[in-house]
Amino acid sequence: MTDTERKLRLLIADDQPLIRRALAMTLGAESDIEIVGQAVDGQDAIEQALALAPDVVVMDLQMPRVSGVVATRDITAKLPSVGVVVLTTFDHDDLVFEAIRAGARAYLLKDAAEDEVLDTIRAVHRGESRLSPSIARKVMEQFRLLDAPRPESAPDNPLDAPPPGPVAPRLAQAPVASLDEPLTTKEERILQLIAEGKSNKQIGATVFLAEGTVKNYVSRIMEKLHARSRTELAVRAVERRG
Repeated sequence: MTDTERKLRLLIADDQPLIRRALAMTLGAESDIEIVGQAVDGQDAIEQALALAPDVVVMDLQMPRVSGVVATRDITAKLPSVGVVVLTTFDHDDLVFEAIRAGARAYLLKDAAEDEVLDTIRAVHRGESRLSPSIARKVMEQFRLLDAPRPESAPDNPLDAPPPGPVAPRLAQAPVASLDEPLTTKEERILQLIAEGKSNKQIGATVFLAEGTVKNYVSRIMEKLHARSRTELAVRAVERRG
């Protein structure tokens, strides 16, 4: 097998033995995937990632000793070329955005179809990022909440005190990165479409650009917003609307 045909090296991190083994059997059955390790918690995931240097880590979030969010942050900081795919039963807003901020390139729920999981793992290995439809809907819900008219008595910063009714999660725990160069109108539109979970091809069809041109736009937007992944761009989009 040549270098270009080298198998995708995959590390699985999940504290539930049955799920961990089932994932290893299912994903490892693919001819282009090699399971290089199975981690039993977040700390084990960090240690195995540093020792094995996998291409992709499939990461659960709620694990003992060290959480999946902390493990993701540590792994992506020390091994920036490693792509982390979150695969969890939890879709709480705070967890979604924390995982993305930590450096996860994709976020899937465990009820995702096998083909979707495989497609996402391969896409992340190619350097892409993925938002599942349910997670994209969460991002758009934050747009709706942040766009809602504020009561006159509301504080200048809506995150200082919760208004009555549904509240958007505290997305601005870290300050929004300042822009050395502002986004153009076209870039703002593309950023919005990214937050809606659109692919480059879908974005191109919407704004009448070639797919390759859209990819260049996305790279430029990531550079301006200091984002490490497409999913983090979606969070940046929500923060900019706050």
